[in-house]
Amino acid sequence: MQSSYAIVADEFSSVNDLITQQLTSEVGLVANISQYLVASGGKRIRPLITLLAAGALNQANNQKQIQLATAVEFLHTATLLHDDVVDMSTLRRGQPTANANWGNASSVLVGDFVYSKAFQLMVGIGSLEVMQILSDTTTKIAEGEVQQLMAIGDLTLSEDDYFNVIRNKTAQLFEGACQASAVTAGASKAEIDDLGRYGLHLGLAFQLVDDYLDYSGNSDDLGKNVGDDLAEGKLTLPLIEALRITASQTDTQNKEQHALLVKAISEKDLSKIENVIRITQDCGALEITLTRAKEQVELAKTALKTISTSAYKDELIKITDFVISRTV
Repeated sequence: MQSSYAIVADEFSSVNDLITQQLTSEVGLVANISQYLVASGGKRIRPLITLLAAGALNQANNQKQIQLATAVEFLHTATLLHDDVVDMSTLRRGQPTANANWGNASSVLVGDFVYSKAFQLMVGIGSLEVMQILSDTTTKIAEGEVQQLMAIGDLTLSEDDYFNVIRNKTAQLFEGACQASAVTAGASKAEIDDLGRYGLHLGLAFQLVDDYLDYSGNSDDLGKNVGDDLAEGKLTLPLIEALRITASQTDTQNKEQHALLVKAISEKDLSKIENVIRITQDCGALEITLTRAKEQVELAKTALKTISTSAYKDELIKITDFVISRTV
């Protein structure tokens, strides 16, 4: 991953400077929470792929791309602030969430402030097409979060249902960032579509790996508490597959495992997390989740085949490999 940041080091530095510059306010609480968000950092993969996509289209170090990458990061940050309130999360990137420190009301309102800053930057780019792409993106993200909320504790959730949710709530921003970068670069419709497909499949792989790690990693790897999804009643692919596999077997052990899963999910019983983790591992549900992530990575790579060869394209490919490497 280091080479991916290195190739756009100047642009990435400009994005970081613009983030700091934009997240200022005369309102003390807004300034305090904004500064906390800046300090918490994160890998900032979404602005990174925005900049790399621009480089792959010969538009590196373009001021409008820097504004776009910053806007994309703000959209992501705002959704995290709101999500943490909805999920009652207390840990993000290994640090207390903003709502844990300042309360739900402050976090929601500062999330609105960050959203507004994103749209101010989009206006500065001066492209109605970019505005259309990213406003459609934020609509889909909101729908995905509502879909996920409606699916809490739904034991009938299918793999297709799951993919529909994560496409909207996670992959849509990756897709929109790449499409908007291509539009800003003056790319052809084919290039816009192909880079969008790259972002979509990368985003799906990213979420699949996150959900895999929730049942195989530790808090340090995740930056959040292991078992948070179970505690919230969320059925991600490891649980969906574990339920399906244990329900399809007739032996006593699988029946008992299925009953345990149903009870743990229905009661959001985090005390059963070790048992749930063991079942997802033993029945092959985790392996299926990892296989699906690898499939999405290959689709992301395939989407780049029509993009001209360059060091930037090479780095976009490396990022797909990095996503899978998080599981090792």
